Amino acid sequence: MKLLFICSKNRWRSLTAEKIFEQYGVYDVKSAGTEEGARIKVNAGHIGWADWIFVMEKKHERRLHEKFRQELQGKHIIRLDIPDDYEYMDEELIDLLKGRVSEYIEVPEEHT
Repeated sequence: MKLLFICSKNRWRSLTAEKIFEQYGVYDVKSAGTEEGARIKVNAGHIGWADWIFVMEKKHERRLHEKFRQELQGKHIIRLDIPDDYEYMDEELIDLLKGRVSEYIEVPEEHT
């Protein structure tokens, strides 16, 4: 299963999610950002690649729909509602990500 995590600049939230979920070894994981100046800017290739797309905020979901309407058809898009209040690998952010994502996909038991 291929997971794509999206935030604004791909520096803190989505990059943390990528690092956390790739360590399980059961998912292919990428992350990207929606804004100019993002570490990795989301493109149509990312959308086409992903089975599940997790966005941090409503604005990220809106930006994806505006730019990639065609590519998003048939895709699972999940809004996690995680504000931009955390730094990279913040423990509270990690707990939030694991908790919210586990509502949609299986998080391996030893890593919950």
